[in-house]
Amino acid sequence: MTPPLPAKHWLAYGALGLPLAMAALPVYVHVPRLYADEVGLNLALLGFILLVARFADAGLDPLLGWWSDRRRARRGMILLALPFLALGMLALMHPPERFAAAWLAGALVLTYFGFSLATVALQAWGAELGRSPGERTLLTASREGFGLVGVVAASVLPGLLALELGLGLARLSWLFVIVLMLLAAVTLLGTPRFEAASGETTHAAAPPQAALRDPNYRRLLWVYVASGIAAALPATLVLFFVADVLRAESWSGLFLAIYFVAGALGLPIWVRLARRIGRVRAWIIGMLLSVVAFVGAFALGPGDTTAFAAICLLSGFALGADLALPAALLADLAQRESRSTDAGGYFGWWGLVTKINLALAAGIGLPLLAGLGYQPGEVGGEAALAAVYCLIPVLFKLVSAALAWRWRQSLEMTL
Repeated sequence: MTPPLPAKHWLAYGALGLPLAMAALPVYVHVPRLYADEVGLNLALLGFILLVARFADAGLDPLLGWWSDRRRARRGMILLALPFLALGMLALMHPPERFAAAWLAGALVLTYFGFSLATVALQAWGAELGRSPGERTLLTASREGFGLVGVVAASVLPGLLALELGLGLARLSWLFVIVLMLLAAVTLLGTPRFEAASGETTHAAAPPQAALRDPNYRRLLWVYVASGIAAALPATLVLFFVADVLRAESWSGLFLAIYFVAGALGLPIWVRLARRIGRVRAWIIGMLLSVVAFVGAFALGPGDTTAFAAICLLSGFALGADLALPAALLADLAQRESRSTDAGGYFGWWGLVTKINLALAAGIGLPLLAGLGYQPGEVGGEAALAAVYCLIPVLFKLVSAALAWRWRQSLEMTL
């Protein structure tokens, strides 16, 4: 009987999730605001750059997953990723006055490559280490729990480090490099290597498209696509909403902190609920809570800071389900039928879908707002911003919940 994974191992494994999430949040939350306000890039051009960069990056993820499976060296992949991620973040948060569009595109290439390589390797490593659904849920929760600490830090530190957004993000990027190196060392030195179970044979890495032949995996991807777009759109627009609808820009850091702290506190509750009623059903409940929160946000206006804080609390609590449960289902899918050494392929396509969600949020949401007459900081267009921020995500969440309910039996088979 395989002994349970010691706490020191799953905690060390999750540690790298903190700097990875610390990098992810500024890219899709702060960067649009930084380059629109501080640099003055046109919203349509900004959205186009983010869309193209995300699609180009997303296309690499299945290939990175296949490469990771072929090399069987998760540590080496992470080590290779670190300098790209560090340099990319430094460049991204120090935009020049001239040629900002080209600079943004180049910085995104570096950041996305480093982030993708590290994320795919880390996720596949966790799928390999977990010998049971319970262990894989625990490893996923550890990684996402550390990640929530990272996004809380990334949400509040820019305002604490400087009064000006641009200077705060520049200082954050240097702090990020230090945190990345320290916690990467914890993960790389403290997480055990994967050892194949007795009787499990090593085989050549499956081609990148192999994971898509699994019908349950395709269903899970469709549910995740709809849910992910619903989450990515408000993440891209939240700072605009707080500044121009609520007229409470100084509260932005606090709102983000409430949202992510609620997600961190809710994470163990969702894990326990999933054990009682199943992960798919628990995930659906989380989606419906998110719908309630965003419908409530549509009714808000200038000065409604207390009400929006309550909405951040509710939607943040629902976030815990989005973070832990679909990723745990995915880890189980990657392990079925003795396919543990092909986990990278599954997580590669998952990364592609995640990034397409974010790309669509920026590439569609920002140009749509520009076409509806909204411009950051200007009077007029607030109603359009509120509708895109609140109501479109509600529609996507309802679609995702309906698909999950329709396929609940086949998806629960992964437990």
